[in-house]
Amino acid sequence: MANVPPAFSDIGKTTNDLLGKDFPVGSAKLEVNTTTSNGIKFTVLGTKDNKTGAIASELKTKYTDKLRGVTFTESWTTSNILGAQLELDNTIAKGLKLDFQASLLPAKGTKNAKAGVEYKQDYLFTRSSVDLFKGPTLHGDAVVGNDGFLAGGEVAYDVSDARVTKYNFAFGYLAREYSLALHATNALSTYSASYYHRVNQDVEAGAKATWVKSADNTVHIEVGSKYVLDNDAFLKAKIDNRGQLGLGYTQLLRKGIKLSLGGLFDTTRLHENVHKVGVALTLEA
Repeated sequence: MANVPPAFSDIGKTTNDLLGKDFPVGSAKLEVNTTTSNGIKFTVLGTKDNKTGAIASELKTKYTDKLRGVTFTESWTTSNILGAQLELDNTIAKGLKLDFQASLLPAKGTKNAKAGVEYKQDYLFTRSSVDLFKGPTLHGDAVVGNDGFLAGGEVAYDVSDARVTKYNFAFGYLAREYSLALHATNALSTYSASYYHRVNQDVEAGAKATWVKSADNTVHIEVGSKYVLDNDAFLKAKIDNRGQLGLGYTQLLRKGIKLSLGGLFDTTRLHENVHKVGVALTLEA
């Protein structure tokens, strides 16, 4: 299915990744991933907030059977939240994926459960889910696409209150070297436009403009770029019209060990203690 459009949440993803990923600011992160020979992946993730000193951690186990299209994930966090997820991909029909998620906070008895179905084929990608304990609430989104043009919508409906709680729309265009996206979200109160351009094999560039219906009626604009130094390192930089400058550097120290350094600096208050820096270390074996 070479002509399957992206999911609704992935429209504009290349721009969002360019401007949002690889900037580990305000925290120190450690991620350790190990995979066994029979397809079980263990992940330990720890994050320390540089301001409060609080440490949040998560232990995750993921089993994948690619031949049967089955993935089972369980997790346990330092907030004592137990989670489980079961995914069945292409097991019932081609292009059909079933997803079951549940979580439990034993100390308070808080529980959540969600069941979802995803179907994709040429020119169509659609998803729907039901949140059993919140509402219950029905979620759905769909994207149609052809020759690079994309159009999609998302809606949420609270069954108990009999009202629509969310509706969003998005349009986009995908080409080999660039992409464009338009979003209307938050009940059509927030509008954004973005673009991404792979200039060459070493340079990427992108920008995003966001307008929120408000009294000041201002537009927030952010522009960023990525420069690949070599096969093991790259630099990223971004700046917005508020003077927030973000810098990131990622280095593959050796196979399976990746280090990322980042900072967010307020260029309008360079001499004040308002800047944020961070580090992320990822280990894989």
